[in-house]
Amino acid sequence: MANLPNIVVLGDYERALRRFSNWNRIEQSSNLTIHHEPLRDEALYEAVKDADVIAIVRDRSPFNEAMIARLSKLKLLMFTGKRNGTLDSAALLSRNIPIACTPGGPSKETTTELTWTLILGASKQLVGQNNLVTSGGWRNELSVLPMLSGERLGVIGLGAIGSSVARVGKAFGMELVTWSPNMTPERAAIENAKSVSLDELLSTSKVVTMHLVAGPGTKGLISADQLALMRPDSILVNTSRSALINMPDLCAALKQGRPGQAAVDVFDIEPLPSNDPLRNTQNLLATPHLGFIAEPIFETFSKGITQTLEAWLDQKPVPHPFEP
Repeated sequence: MANLPNIVVLGDYERALRRFSNWNRIEQSSNLTIHHEPLRDEALYEAVKDADVIAIVRDRSPFNEAMIARLSKLKLLMFTGKRNGTLDSAALLSRNIPIACTPGGPSKETTTELTWTLILGASKQLVGQNNLVTSGGWRNELSVLPMLSGERLGVIGLGAIGSSVARVGKAFGMELVTWSPNMTPERAAIENAKSVSLDELLSTSKVVTMHLVAGPGTKGLISADQLALMRPDSILVNTSRSALINMPDLCAALKQGRPGQAAVDVFDIEPLPSNDPLRNTQNLLATPHLGFIAEPIFETFSKGITQTLEAWLDQKPVPHPFEP
């Protein structure tokens, strides 16, 4: 409709946003388009070239400086959650284009749940055992499985999520060790863990789980040399960011048997391309980035988007401005 602002929402893969808040006011006051498919490069530009406002679910739609420079009509960009690793916020702010975000919801709790789902699913070989039953079989030699109790859990990064994961490991009777670039024995002791070197953690832990923020100092932290240190019966788990692990190296390492298994929720390109070798890698338990996919989180996202858009339409301050 003429003279109404153009609002484009990107990355609603789950078709969840309309379920959790009322979009009537926004639909009546704007030309609203919600995209459910992944968009990148020129397809992304075509979708947003006339947008006055862009709202992004998480960091599913990358906006670099070159892309932002082409968006002459843009007046506001917002994203869900508190952090977006694919957005050049400086390029927006240099043009005085405000940025807004939303609360994140209980993403730490649901990521902890998924981490332990992956650990238990891999260690108990749930996919293989389920396939055995559904194919008409019953227990076999692969059904005699090790226990986690008494084993060593290596937690890389002991922030909010890492600490929560560690506490569950303690409840299972696991020995806790931890490492991060700035870890201290005192910080580790708060979570009943022992601070060790990265090499010791990798070489001695039954389960290694990643909970660092990805950045220049941690990109590719786990590559071929580090993977080769891992026990042949170990499980490497990543529910944080794929940049922490060199994924081609992981693919090769799994073929060589160190680690014995990996359980991964995050990938360099998402959605994972259909021809990516990780889709057919033995001893890999993969999930489609489910760490933050939960009803309470998407309710928070949806209400955060609609509240922000309604405030912008009313020429009021947005409720959650982004602070770089």
